[in-house]
Amino acid sequence: MFMQTRYETDRLYLRILKPNYGRPVLEYYKRNHNFLKEWEPKPHDDFYTVSYQKDKLKNEYYMAKNHTLVRFWIIKKENNKIIGNACYSNIIMGNFKSCFLGYKLDKDEINKGYMTEAINKTVQIMFDDYGLHRVEVNIIPRNKRSLKVMEKLGFEREGFSKKYLEINGVWEDHIHYATYNPND
Repeated sequence: MFMQTRYETDRLYLRILKPNYGRPVLEYYKRNHNFLKEWEPKPHDDFYTVSYQKDKLKNEYYMAKNHTLVRFWIIKKENNKIIGNACYSNIIMGNFKSCFLGYKLDKDEINKGYMTEAINKTVQIMFDDYGLHRVEVNIIPRNKRSLKVMEKLGFEREGFSKKYLEINGVWEDHIHYATYNPND
């Protein structure tokens, strides 16, 4: 089955990357290390190496081909710089047709509408190209920027999960959102 790996919006390229992008992905993570650590699990010891990023990209490309995880890397058209990603994981088909969305953006690119633009397009891709019915998102309540993105995109707040995910060594509460395929 053919897998499309290149999409775009007005200002962005959205790519499913192969291992040869290990170095620019590593540069993105190094550039944003301090900014992202508040919102993410503690990384593996070798996370900040090219070999780790290449292996991760290789595994994720395989998972995308098998429709179990799809990570769209967000690249600014004006300078071809990686500025973040939107990852659709735990994709379950059958009568569930659902997944979880996680996303991150470069510290220097926040509040410019890039994440809203990227998620709007990638959710459409997951509905139209992958045949999903539902996309779920869980957000730490203090992450006001992410909450605003969900509101702008019309995701529905479905609930609250106490001590839901371990983030940077702490079990954090999360607010649960979802959106649904309008064609279903």
